[in-house]
Amino acid sequence: MAADYKDGDLMMEGVKLATVASVMGTPVYCYSRGRIEAAYRAYEDAFACLPGTMICYAVKANTNQAVIGTLAALGAGADVVSEGELRRALKAGVPTSRIVFSGVAKKPSEMEFALKAGIYQFNVESEPELMALSKVAARLGLEASIALRVNPDVDARTHEKIATGKSENKFGIPWRRARACYRLAGSLPGIRVQGIAMHIGSQLLSLEPYREAYSRLAEMVAELAEDGIKLESIDIGGGLGIAYEDGTVPPSQAALAALAEECLGRLDARLIIEPGRSLVGAAGVLLSEVIYVKSGESRDFMIIDAAMNDLIRPAMYDAYHGVKPLKTKATAVRSYDIVGPVCESGDTFAKSRVVPEVKAGDLIAFLGAGAYGAVMAGTYNSRLLVPEVMIAGDSFGVIRPRPTYDDLIGLDTPWQVIDEKEERSA
Repeated sequence: MAADYKDGDLMMEGVKLATVASVMGTPVYCYSRGRIEAAYRAYEDAFACLPGTMICYAVKANTNQAVIGTLAALGAGADVVSEGELRRALKAGVPTSRIVFSGVAKKPSEMEFALKAGIYQFNVESEPELMALSKVAARLGLEASIALRVNPDVDARTHEKIATGKSENKFGIPWRRARACYRLAGSLPGIRVQGIAMHIGSQLLSLEPYREAYSRLAEMVAELAEDGIKLESIDIGGGLGIAYEDGTVPPSQAALAALAEECLGRLDARLIIEPGRSLVGAAGVLLSEVIYVKSGESRDFMIIDAAMNDLIRPAMYDAYHGVKPLKTKATAVRSYDIVGPVCESGDTFAKSRVVPEVKAGDLIAFLGAGAYGAVMAGTYNSRLLVPEVMIAGDSFGVIRPRPTYDDLIGLDTPWQVIDEKEERSA
């Protein structure tokens, strides 16, 4: 992970995290720019065995402009799933020629925006979406380059809420219907068939599901060639996991690239890969202050100022995040349920977690919080969104400030009747 101890202080690069907490207050997210850059270069080096591979950062993992911009400066493209993410990628400097638009519910207005921007590829996830895209492209007199996202019905062996490649999942076109769907695509105005895509899930810790999915992709590319459909691109998705717990060893980027070369390298098509978590997850931490230590009937509670609306992964996925104090002390360890201030029993980060003993006012860090952390945060209980900080070397800077209560409450407006005629004309 991106944070380690030096002389008793938990550090990120050359910065004491306790200093960030003192300046910014808590909770606060911190990201290591160096760690993000190193993760990207590991992908770049690994996939050098497949020249022309396009590495498109899965923006949904962390949408902060500084994060996207850091990766764009290294040459990364972007995998986006909404107009908002597309706008963020463009503003952060990602070239339109390196943007792929995924997602199951693209609206015609989003399609129009992406077509006018001139993105590289739409990953189409259903026949109705294909028809809608054709209609929008024809109306604009433009051509949409597409890949069909195929659902290969492969078990990714990950949490059910982040599995995306099984037949019961909402994503992609069933692989048995793919050939017919490609024939349909070839007959539609405004559609240019360019590639094939798949994505089987997130936080994969084994290569075997990839092997099964890539092999199925290779079979489908061969079948399509028999139909006279020559594909230019193969989008293999992302999903490579990170080590949230000590002792977990996810596959390396090099091992993933070697498998892709073995299964797909002979197909004479440009590879696209969409890493997200594995680029930014281990680069981030969430800092929080201990507010109270409470003794219950059967357990002790560490009550902190971070909540489920700041980091929802433990509540949503029963996800594990390592916890470390910002300063090491020669104290005993103790078992705590680590909980936040939100009025939900689900506002729990860990149960019976054995950590160094703490007291009110101590600071802790949740590790592996760079992906699906701040980007999934909300304002439940009228809590302010968490600020974000980027650390580079011995310096840090604010990349999203903490809003004020006036900012939050000012989003609401007094009730008033909407004049439908005026609204339509506007």
